[in-house]
Amino acid sequence: MSDLSDTAAEIHDEFSEHVDATVDDVEARLEKLVTEYKVPLAEARRSVENHYLDEAGLDRDELGGRGNDTVQVEDVDEPEQWVDLTAKVVELWEPRSDSVGQVGLLGDPTGTIKFTKWAKSDLANLEEGKTYRLGNVVTDEYQGRYSVKLNKTTSIEEVDEEFDVGDNEDEVEGALVDIQSGSGLIKRCPEEDCTRVLQNGRCSEHGEVEGEFDLRIKGVLDDGRDVHEVIFDEDATEALTGIGLEEAKQMAKDALDTTVVADEMRETVLGSYYRVTGPTFGRYVLANDTEKLDDAPDPEAVLIKARSI
Repeated sequence: MSDLSDTAAEIHDEFSEHVDATVDDVEARLEKLVTEYKVPLAEARRSVENHYLDEAGLDRDELGGRGNDTVQVEDVDEPEQWVDLTAKVVELWEPRSDSVGQVGLLGDPTGTIKFTKWAKSDLANLEEGKTYRLGNVVTDEYQGRYSVKLNKTTSIEEVDEEFDVGDNEDEVEGALVDIQSGSGLIKRCPEEDCTRVLQNGRCSEHGEVEGEFDLRIKGVLDDGRDVHEVIFDEDATEALTGIGLEEAKQMAKDALDTTVVADEMRETVLGSYYRVTGPTFGRYVLANDTEKLDDAPDPEAVLIKARSI
């Protein structure tokens, strides 16, 4: 069976109780998007799923998961996955939106992760210091940081389980030998609860949108033995380069080109030596603290490495 057929069968299984559509119907919709419009299969899948969600009058959260994996915090390295986990409520924060019922930090022996519980989910509140078995939560990602969302299908069970919460921070250092594409002044989807970076003015979930400006750097540190990929969010990018969001927007406006921002950042920091501390998610270290080091490597060797990336 082809990838297209496999995907169609999976979508049909998701919606079989909600809409009157055959596997062939689903595959025809996918094939049109992939073949005629050259849409990547992952984006085509989201588009078809959104069509059936609208047809059924459902929110995505109402679909629920099927046969979820039980994971630990360190295993969360992909968005839009339905998982179960057991974790302690490390800290609760003040929600910034009326749509959020609770927000805070969960932890297990492998590390910590942000959680969000929607106000409309009508779930019981979690209490700081207590441990819960959480079933049917959805993973999410923003600037390389993964989180989980509790929704109306989530089950919450308090458990009598004691463990020390792990520290998932790492420290890496090396010469900054590359600033990758997708760095500098970028635009993110403005839709509520969506933070995807736009590609050519298009969100893979919501289609063509206006977008909101943000700053980030996807960098590569080389310590002479290993290469480390690092993500700097808006605050970390400004601290590293001295270029803030408003200045970056003005630079792009003056040049009628957003790529000048990343180019300027490369001129400012490429070849310098840094120590970066932060959690590792997937292949990325997320920069919480960055220190510029004086014992820089040989500049010629750094530039040779940069040109080879």
